[in-house]
Amino acid sequence: MGRKKRGALRSWLPNQHGAWAMLAVPFAVGVFLGDGPGEGPRWAHLPLFVAWLAGYVTAFHVQQWLRLRRLSRNPRAPRRHVRPAIGSAAVSAVFGVPLLFACPWLLLAAACAAPFVAVNTWYAWRNKERALLNGLAAVVPACGMLLVTLRMGGGELSEGWRPALACLLFFAGTVPYVKTMIRERDSRAYYRASVAYHALAVPVAYALAPWLAVLFAAYLVRAAVLPWKGLRVPVVGAVEVVGAALLLAALLLVFLELAGA
Repeated sequence: MGRKKRGALRSWLPNQHGAWAMLAVPFAVGVFLGDGPGEGPRWAHLPLFVAWLAGYVTAFHVQQWLRLRRLSRNPRAPRRHVRPAIGSAAVSAVFGVPLLFACPWLLLAAACAAPFVAVNTWYAWRNKERALLNGLAAVVPACGMLLVTLRMGGGELSEGWRPALACLLFFAGTVPYVKTMIRERDSRAYYRASVAYHALAVPVAYALAPWLAVLFAAYLVRAAVLPWKGLRVPVVGAVEVVGAALLLAALLLVFLELAGA
């Protein structure tokens, strides 16, 4: 791939690197937990994943177009988001619309996600994308995809609420924690709030599944200790990728074990 093509690809991909793990982990957990004896349309997980990622790219570029259209004095600034928005929307439609014939209930799932996307769009338009509530709003539909992929694989929604809440517990905690590492690294209020949240998350995780408390205790240690280490942004990102991977492994081990019990 030439330098020009790599540059074009980077212009299409959102620069919110932490979002990719949030998009992938709940999706993958639902796929594996729902892959049971039911006769669900498991072939549909792949096009759903493509439509899901493309939909995220679409929303990102639409939101950036709205933000720059309102704020930028350069009329050309918003235009760079038009082609990625249209292209990714087309990809999402090509892979997603045919799924509606096999799984019309996906329309209900999309309707449930729409208010949270609207909140993210409003914050982008107001140029307040870094707001705490905006980050928390983005977490909810991403974690809700666990229920969608589980149902698509033949699983029962009653089997998915605990792993979905565990995902929500982790990814919601990353929002204040990452702020203490980067944009709010000198804020004592953010640090105390982040540590308090992670401390409360441990007993909640225990209530969902006792073994999860061990993992969330590790997340508490990282929230309490790492903000004072002066880590570079790539290292912060790498730590979060490891944390998300551990969550994926733990949820599969714990809840597949419970399903087989």
